[in-house]
Amino acid sequence: MNTDLLHLWEQAGGFAKFIVITLAIMSVWSLTVTLQKLIKVKKSEKETRKFAPQFSRAIQEENLDQAIALAEKNKVSHVARVLGGALSEVKPLLRDRATITAADINSAERAVERQMMIMLAEFKRGSGILATVGSTAPFVGLLGTTMGIVNAFQAMSAGGASGGLAGIGAGIAEALITTAFGLLVAIPAVWAYNYFTTKVENLSVEMTYTSKELIDYLIKSVGSEFGRSIFTKEFQAQKAVSGSGHIHS
Repeated sequence: MNTDLLHLWEQAGGFAKFIVITLAIMSVWSLTVTLQKLIKVKKSEKETRKFAPQFSRAIQEENLDQAIALAEKNKVSHVARVLGGALSEVKPLLRDRATITAADINSAERAVERQMMIMLAEFKRGSGILATVGSTAPFVGLLGTTMGIVNAFQAMSAGGASGGLAGIGAGIAEALITTAFGLLVAIPAVWAYNYFTTKVENLSVEMTYTSKELIDYLIKSVGSEFGRSIFTKEFQAQKAVSGSGHIHS
């Protein structure tokens, strides 16, 4: 049996049309958010794939000026923005790394954490909309179905026994369309929500790993080549405080 959607729309009552319009708005809203998030994630991943090897090469060659320039240039990359936040904190001191202290490294770590929070908030933006649409669209459709069935039985009651099932069959069919429409709206939204939730977790791991690599590099670079005694004393003192709660004399 072919379903003539236009005929069903014309025969539907005012409440059913309201439900269909509501679901259509929810569908457009969730698909728009999905497309925006997908474009943002793909652009960030594409630029990160280009940025990461160049940045790693600059770090290996001890060319911090180039590394900073790359981080500032590739603003779309999530990794570049996080690493750029750390480098910006110590950039004025990189000309003379003997002046970098443990407090400066800690400041760079806090800058990384702040930038990661910003990036994660940006990547998660819109996820609440997808979750809301995915969880509520079936119930909105079910509401339309429930009211449609109520109307169908009321029509059968008003028509007496002559109507029978044949008399309410069309009404029930029209009512069930809203449930089907609700599921069609909800399923893509749930898929998109789960996809982006997993994707954000993976991006978070990338940002955490690369930022830790950079902080380790700064610690080793300062400690091994410049001012090791000054830096080591401050750094070991802070480790003693954080590890035991007090500094041993």
